[in-house]
Amino acid sequence: MPNFNLPFAINDSEDAISLKAVEKIFRNTAGEFTVLNGINLTVKKGDFVSIVGKSGSGKSTLLNMITGIDRPSSGDVIVGGTHLHQLSESQRALWRGKTVGIVFQFFQLLPTLSLLENVILPMDYCNVYPPNERVDRANALLQKVGLQAHSHKLPSAVSTGQQQSAAIARALANDPPIIVADEPTGNLDTQTAGAIIELFEQLICQNKTILMVTHDSSLTEKTKRTILISDGELVNPTVIRALPLLTHRQMLNITRRLELLSFAPGQPIISKNEHLDLFYMISNGFVEVVLQGENQEDMVITCLQPGDFFGEVELISGHRSIASIRASSGAPVEIVALRRNYFLEMLKSSPLTEQTICKIVEMKIEEHRMFGDKRK
Repeated sequence: MPNFNLPFAINDSEDAISLKAVEKIFRNTAGEFTVLNGINLTVKKGDFVSIVGKSGSGKSTLLNMITGIDRPSSGDVIVGGTHLHQLSESQRALWRGKTVGIVFQFFQLLPTLSLLENVILPMDYCNVYPPNERVDRANALLQKVGLQAHSHKLPSAVSTGQQQSAAIARALANDPPIIVADEPTGNLDTQTAGAIIELFEQLICQNKTILMVTHDSSLTEKTKRTILISDGELVNPTVIRALPLLTHRQMLNITRRLELLSFAPGQPIISKNEHLDLFYMISNGFVEVVLQGENQEDMVITCLQPGDFFGEVELISGHRSIASIRASSGAPVEIVALRRNYFLEMLKSSPLTEQTICKIVEMKIEEHRMFGDKRK
């Protein structure tokens, strides 16, 4: 029987997953290849997170770090309060069986076992349910994914979509707090895929944490947060929201050049007629655009939220700021900023982004002109 007297920490924090300065370097006769480069990542309990990135970007390696299938070359991986580098290989296997439910891209069902037996297997290995309850629990999970009528069939006797559904049932067998899924709906028809995502949403309501690798943009819209990885590095999420027309590599290039700024509630960010050298993107909090009214009183003409940007009018037109901007009085504001030269380089490298931002500039200048006319 597996022994669970292991150095597993009890995680009282809100963090389900924490990666600190994680690097993974593969070495072979051709030399070294860095697959993950300085990954810092925190996932809260109960988060539903999608992970996206092109083939070869490092998604699978990132999952292998989180699930303990592989070790980082440097850095720290903490999952469920456990520092994975402190566990031996056998300890990690037992830890993984209780803590993480894994849905592999190509199922990895045992071909000589029925679907029911495949779902029971993790319970047998980890001994987390009484033996007389395991069959009923496995059948209930297969029913959840629509396979109750096929429970005694071998994997080869059902479709690839049904095999994937069985793999999801198996991942839930030990009621793990964390689910990691690699393209879980990639082999499913639309109806079955919808049922699986609905099941994931129910699990989130039970405070499960789910990380899902996907290429399906319709699925990322259903998750609370999207993590984009490119060339082994994480792209700043504010860049993804503010500049969605950039390529992944262009987003990563911008991420490397960002400056992080923070402002107290009500603190000025830009004064009217100020010379600007930064393009601002809001990460957290709200920003007010302010003009002076006829009686010299401040008038808030618009409120900007996370994912919005400002400063582009002045950088493109070459004029001084046309309005004052301050942090909202309700809460602090966090901003990522890009220097003028990097901003202009970005526009040259992405004609679609340039076209979109230039239209926004024209619109803002016209709105400011109309507001000025009304005050006369």
